[in-house]
Amino acid sequence: MAETKIGAVKRAGAFSPNHIGNDSAILNMVADQLRKRGVEVNMYTEEDLANGKVTEDIVINMCRDNTSIEILQRMEQEEGRLVINSGFGIENCTKERMARILMGNNIPYPESLIVDTNHMVRDQLKNAGFSRCWIKRGELHSQHKEDVSYCRHAEEAQEVLQEYFLRGIRRAVINKHIEGDTIKFYGVLGSSFFYWFYTSDRIKAETSNDNSGNKSPKPDLDVAKMKSTCKKIAEILDIRIYGGDIMVEEDGSFKIIDFNDWPSFAPCRNEAAPYIAKSIMAAIKEYKAKK
Repeated sequence: MAETKIGAVKRAGAFSPNHIGNDSAILNMVADQLRKRGVEVNMYTEEDLANGKVTEDIVINMCRDNTSIEILQRMEQEEGRLVINSGFGIENCTKERMARILMGNNIPYPESLIVDTNHMVRDQLKNAGFSRCWIKRGELHSQHKEDVSYCRHAEEAQEVLQEYFLRGIRRAVINKHIEGDTIKFYGVLGSSFFYWFYTSDRIKAETSNDNSGNKSPKPDLDVAKMKSTCKKIAEILDIRIYGGDIMVEEDGSFKIIDFNDWPSFAPCRNEAAPYIAKSIMAAIKEYKAKK
């Protein structure tokens, strides 16, 4: 019988818009990697978690539901269990908390406003120079594509905020639009794994994809700085398994426009799964040493 037992909690379908299969795939692959290392892994749903069925001392998870996050936080803080990703880290990835944390730590992040959705913000946006912007629901993880909305001008932004309010969304983050090219990245804290690529088909053709670091068609992009910034964010937010999006401007400077807890790793699952498992095993070793 395996000495180490892990409870692995799948992400609820409501929080996997267009990615249910991908999210399940990476968790299953990591579970298989852990089993190869002699660990017993039992799979659960977020409903199982809510019903108290997850009894293992070590829990890995892709949860995003608020109730699940609260349970994970109690497991860590009150019961002394090891939880990856941390429930506190997952909460830190909600848009309002993340914006406040990143701006407070001088992370390159778009100019932003944090607002109540029932407030008039047209003049505020115009005064701040937000002619184009992105509105994101602030207090919960995204469940629908409409939870992130591009707006062409202040009047449209006001209309979107009103729609958010009518949907029951009370807080929103408004990011100033940045011109540039988008990079998507995936990383594992405590490992050398960092996979990134430009999302533009035009740039993809000029960019090599590998885990050792892509060659950027934008020579002024500081790739080492980009990687170290993402690692710093993961540490600040308390997220071991992470991913997100970066906007690279014409001069090579960049800003973090999104940071996610345990994404699907869809373009690099095969490469990422062993690194995730190894990182989890290292965390388990450290956890057991402290008990």
